[in-house]
Amino acid sequence: MMKLLTRDTDYAVRALIFIGKEAKRENRMVTVDEIVRALKLPRALLRKLLQALSKSKILNSGKGKRGGFSLSKDPRKINISDIITIFQGPVDFTNCLLRNAPCPNRKICRVRKKILSLSRYVDSELKKITLASLT
Repeated sequence: MMKLLTRDTDYAVRALIFIGKEAKRENRMVTVDEIVRALKLPRALLRKLLQALSKSKILNSGKGKRGGFSLSKDPRKINISDIITIFQGPVDFTNCLLRNAPCPNRKICRVRKKILSLSRYVDSELKKITLASLT
């Protein structure tokens, strides 16, 4: 079965929604411990995901006693496509490989053209789903 969202993307979206709500409500950074307790996510994996989101400029991070994470931009400007791209690469339903080598028919294949069109459509719809729309 093909998955549109991997576990990492799913957990990242959940964490971002939580951070967005908590940081806005209390105007502060949210700690890893708070997210782990609230969402019951594995701590080590969550830390890895939050670091990737911070490196990708989706989150701000702070160290020390008042450290934690907060959204780096307005939740209306963070969309699901951005998050998928960070953890899974661009939305693309084609896998035009034949025995681990590029298929020789890639440029003329009509099926590939249709699937690429579908990929572009799905990506454009995912861009419409923002963190703000999920909270």
